[in-house]
Amino acid sequence: MQDDLAKLRIDREKKVRAGTSWTARFIVAGIVIFLLLGAARYYFQNAQQAIEVEIVRVAVAGAGGSAGNQGDVILNATGYIIAAHKIQVASKVVGRVAWIGVDKGDRVKEDEVIVRLEDDEYRAQLQQAKGQLQSLQARLQELLSGSRPEEIAVAKANVDAAKADLANDRITLDRTRKLVQEGVLSRQALDDAQARHASQAARVSSLEKTYELVRIGPRSEQIDAMRGQIEEAKGRVAYFETTLANTVIRAPVTGTILERNVEKGEFVTTGFVGDRGAKGYVVSLADLNDLQVELDINQNDFSKLGSRQRGLITTDAYPDRKYEGFIEEISPEANRQKATVQVKVKVLKPDGLLRPDMNASVAFIAGPKPALTSAAPKPSIVIPAAAVRDGAVFVMLDGKAVRRAVKLGLPLSGGVRVEEGLFGGEDLLTRPPAGLKEGDRIKPKQG
Repeated sequence: MQDDLAKLRIDREKKVRAGTSWTARFIVAGIVIFLLLGAARYYFQNAQQAIEVEIVRVAVAGAGGSAGNQGDVILNATGYIIAAHKIQVASKVVGRVAWIGVDKGDRVKEDEVIVRLEDDEYRAQLQQAKGQLQSLQARLQELLSGSRPEEIAVAKANVDAAKADLANDRITLDRTRKLVQEGVLSRQALDDAQARHASQAARVSSLEKTYELVRIGPRSEQIDAMRGQIEEAKGRVAYFETTLANTVIRAPVTGTILERNVEKGEFVTTGFVGDRGAKGYVVSLADLNDLQVELDINQNDFSKLGSRQRGLITTDAYPDRKYEGFIEEISPEANRQKATVQVKVKVLKPDGLLRPDMNASVAFIAGPKPALTSAAPKPSIVIPAAAVRDGAVFVMLDGKAVRRAVKLGLPLSGGVRVEEGLFGGEDLLTRPPAGLKEGDRIKPKQG
């Protein structure tokens, strides 16, 4: 045991070495982090710095080499395709979805049924309102018809019976008065006879008036009041009929379903809408034959455009397809934060390939609109051969490099002909740097 205890020792030099090792590690780590932060800052500054490039405006010539009738491109702008009128179809009544007959992408016609809500409660309310109306109409008919002959006869018989009782009471009163004067009866008997006679006389008067009312019929004021109640009941019936009809939701216009917002069994409301609760609308739809391109035009370039300015529209999805359009709407106010003015360009002849929210570019053209004939010569675009890299070129849009795939034709003396991918007016990079990527910031070289 003592030998084992003697072997137990604390290596204080090792502890000092270990402490020194951790300190050194912290120092090295701090230096590395400092260097990485410096490198990141240097890279960020260089990445944000615009690259100077050589730029030339792409020109368009006709088949014979002369300037074509396309007009000069005065401005290029990018934006998004939108539906001119997007409609969120909502319900006028509260209810649970019993049936939905459309899905996203379906085409619907105006007034076509798209959703049905449960209508049991609304049918019951309508039935109750109709019953009240029938009851009031029957009461009015009764007032207009007046009293029946039997009712008049009963009233007349009641008057005759009361008059007979009154005559008998008068005879009894005369007899009682005579007997009181002779001292046969007391004064009390005379008072009782007089009271019975007066009561019967009042009863006869009341029955005579009742008979007269039964014979004449109801008053005109009663008939007018009943007619007013009937009109009120008709209004309730019309209201519940409209409410019942509103449980059937129809398409307000002809168009395409963009979004289906409800499913069978979900609750639709006309008031507050929660994230996971009732839905405020059932579907959204738009007429995809009425499309626009929404653009934000820089205020410095806004003076180049005018009302109904025409332009050529292309999309990133189908760069070989071109659509004609013109400025249909100009915002009456500018955007202070962006220093832009919103412009909407109407697409004249959209096809089934265009979709809302697609990226789109518009080349605004000056001059008269060209005649569209099948015999029109195909425009010719020639660019420097050095501008082409791997079947694509770079153009400048909003200070950034944008890659465009192109289809090349036969090489010419002045460069190479472009069959597809460019339509004229773009700012082309004639000699793009080797490391240039799409989205890099660029600027034209001075001179």
